[in-house]
Amino acid sequence: MSQEHAQKHQVKIFCTGGTIDKVYFDALSEYQIGNPVVEKILNEGLAKFSFEVDSILKKDSLEITDEDREQIFQHVAAESCENILITHGTDTMINTAQRLEEIKNKTIVLTGAMQPARFRNTDAIFNIGYAIAAAQHLPHGVYLAMNGQIFTPDSVQKNRAAAQFEAT
Repeated sequence: MSQEHAQKHQVKIFCTGGTIDKVYFDALSEYQIGNPVVEKILNEGLAKFSFEVDSILKKDSLEITDEDREQIFQHVAAESCENILITHGTDTMINTAQRLEEIKNKTIVLTGAMQPARFRNTDAIFNIGYAIAAAQHLPHGVYLAMNGQIFTPDSVQKNRAAAQFEAT
């Protein structure tokens, strides 16, 4: 359960699916998007800030459509909290970030993972912690927080071979 306080939430977290939330089913020999893991990660990490989690989508980012991006946009634009974290699949994270650039009165940070959070060797836990800090401390704007680096949507690319994001 998210940490509810009388005060306004410090961070609103929207989940859209992606590798970060993938679960492996042996019987099917494939991954499927499971329930968002961000709340569990924050609780296990003994996070001491107020947050609220809202699952918007449970999709691989390659399946996210322009209509889905519009749905994400509407949720973020309507949210009263100024500090927003969005967990998102890495393949089309940049596209969604670019769609959100119209929103000027919030700090919006997108993050994800190259390996599912449920794996022992994953970047998910670090990325979530780093993105939470970014959402609380960066000026208003839209950012991607991946593997200890901050990028803007128009100056980043995903390098699949190196399994990382890079400045362009």
